[in-house]
Amino acid sequence: MKTTAAPDERHVLGEVAEMITTVLGDYAPDAVEIGPHSRFGDDLEMESIDLVTLAGLLADRYGPDANFAAYLASLELDEIIALTVGDLVAYLCRALRPGAGG
Repeated sequence: MKTTAAPDERHVLGEVAEMITTVLGDYAPDAVEIGPHSRFGDDLEMESIDLVTLAGLLADRYGPDANFAAYLASLELDEIIALTVGDLVAYLCRALRPGAGG
């Protein structure tokens, strides 16, 4: 859902952490344990299907400007392997900023 104000990174981080716990279900750490330095692969042990599900939740919450698949496609393999929750939050805040044109 696009707003007229720039998104707050802490708020977006909290929402993304909640989405991750939803995706991982019983295997998820508590949302408060998911921080900007949490890596999707090494720390959260998210599989590709989990990332697809997360992408759907992001699109439902933030709209088409939050295109996680396009963001991943813009990264090199080593960047994808090292991707953190903070990287995703920074991307979302840039993409959702008024006038970003996503």
